Amino acid sequence: MEERTRYLIVDGHSVIFAWPELRKLHARRSSLARETLVKQLRDYQDWTGVHIVVVFDGKGKKVEATSDPADVQIFYSRSGQSADSIIERLASKYAKRYELMVATSDSMEAETVHACGAESISPGGLRELLASARRA
Repeated sequence: MEERTRYLIVDGHSVIFAWPELRKLHARRSSLARETLVKQLRDYQDWTGVHIVVVFDGKGKKVEATSDPADVQIFYSRSGQSADSIIERLASKYAKRYELMVATSDSMEAETVHACGAESISPGGLRELLASARRA
């Protein structure tokens, strides 16, 4: 049986507000907290080969996506739309085709992604996942 491509979808602000050092950075400058999280996730992607997608709540009129090929994919929801809805849509569309894990502190979101066939991990579990990859 061939191994399915693995993806880690991260609810960006959920993780930022759950990690004290990122929450502190966010209070000073939100872009700094986002950049710090994305850098840690990029390192994890480089070490493990797991594809990373980060979704943040946005303020624009449309969903924005930024990424270079083979880089971390970053989505910003449009104004009035939550990052959760984008994450849930990605999970429902891709969970059957890929091995998906979603990092979030939102228990309702975790239940929804489980119903789609994806796994979930808490922000604390994500921190441990990144740390164990760093040690390996």
